[in-house]
Amino acid sequence: MSETATTGTTVRKAVRLEATNHEGSLLGKNVSPAKFEAGKESGFAFADILFAIDLGNEIVFGDAFPEWRGNLYDIAMVPDLTTLVEWKPGLDSVIGDYWLKDGRPVPICPRNLVKGLVARLAGHGYTATAAVEIEATLFEESVQEARARGYRDLTPLGGSTGATYHLARSSDWVSYMEAVVDRLDEVGIGWEAWTDEAAPGQTELNIAPTDPVRLGDSWARTRQVMREVAHELGHTVSFMAKPTAGFGQGAHINISLQSDGVNQFFAEDGLSEVMGHAVGGLLATMAGATSIVMPQITSYRRLVDLTGPPTTISWGVNNKTAAVRAITGHPKYSRLEYRLPGADVNPYFAIAVVLAGVLAGIEKQIEPPAQVTDMAWALPDSSGVERIPDTMSKAGAALAADPLLREYLGDEFVDFWVASRRWEWMEFHTKGGDPFAELSAWESRRYFEFP
Repeated sequence: MSETATTGTTVRKAVRLEATNHEGSLLGKNVSPAKFEAGKESGFAFADILFAIDLGNEIVFGDAFPEWRGNLYDIAMVPDLTTLVEWKPGLDSVIGDYWLKDGRPVPICPRNLVKGLVARLAGHGYTATAAVEIEATLFEESVQEARARGYRDLTPLGGSTGATYHLARSSDWVSYMEAVVDRLDEVGIGWEAWTDEAAPGQTELNIAPTDPVRLGDSWARTRQVMREVAHELGHTVSFMAKPTAGFGQGAHINISLQSDGVNQFFAEDGLSEVMGHAVGGLLATMAGATSIVMPQITSYRRLVDLTGPPTTISWGVNNKTAAVRAITGHPKYSRLEYRLPGADVNPYFAIAVVLAGVLAGIEKQIEPPAQVTDMAWALPDSSGVERIPDTMSKAGAALAADPLLREYLGDEFVDFWVASRRWEWMEFHTKGGDPFAELSAWESRRYFEFP
């Protein structure tokens, strides 16, 4: 077979295989057209070490190795051919899942985790529609210069003042965002809007509603597009939860459930019963879910009252200070907005956590607590509203003890994840992290470019 193949209007020279690891980094390899044709059904060998190294490229110790993990055993990355696109002239890309040799999914495979929960929802007659608001910060410097500076003292692209919705950003910022959405159009990723955000250089890009698996694919690819465009234009972009000592950045997930095409979250008088149970499940699992949707040390520096992110385990109708915002009263747009995840989250894990909470609420018929009708930040202890765990250790302990997330995500995933966060905490405290700094140099080096 020829080493090239025709795809679209260009000659295919290579195919890039793509899938995230547990940290949310988009991993892969480029293969020749002949190699792709030979392995597109059976899959391609990836060493299991991709689930055993941290963002500092160190082997993680302290968690049990199940039978599928060992001395660089191979697992199969099987491409989903419905995701095959022409990424750029001569290069196609395709997203896949991780599978074991016996045909079972790898228990901690991010994309398969979402697929399993989608199937569980389908068993109740529901399909989910989800969207995400991606926040990122742009800098004038190239990634090479950013590395040389240790990712510190960089110049925000578009001006040094923060704003929200302002159109006064300089043309370099606008040109970057226009180039990004042009690329999204080219690779078939639906988007709805982009705007400036609160911090200097910060942007928000809204990915259009779609099914949960496809949303994870679009989210992971959008971050890759934003990086590639930044590199091409001589700039850099970060999805770190707090890339400077200023404002943090998140990734809000919007979700609704349909049955026979009818929005099950809609009710004429407010929350439907299904939406109410979904809220109950999301809040019941929120303390443990924090560990997953706020994965890094810096994630917790974002939890500051009055600055945007939620700080309490709370919900409210159209209340953006709460962790879960309910949008009600419209047969099409009634939905829940899950506002807890940081910009640094693994897209598939974030979606899985939301689906798990929704499923738990529906299957267990969990009633929501009283909504917060006023500001949900800085609530006194007497309010009875719990705070979101504000350290990696607290969040990890909450996840380890959460029976609902263990049921819906699996013991193996939960134990693996908690062990990996304990390792991350140890690396921070033994290799130069400063818990008293607004943002330590260790965090900038470790997280600025990843995931």
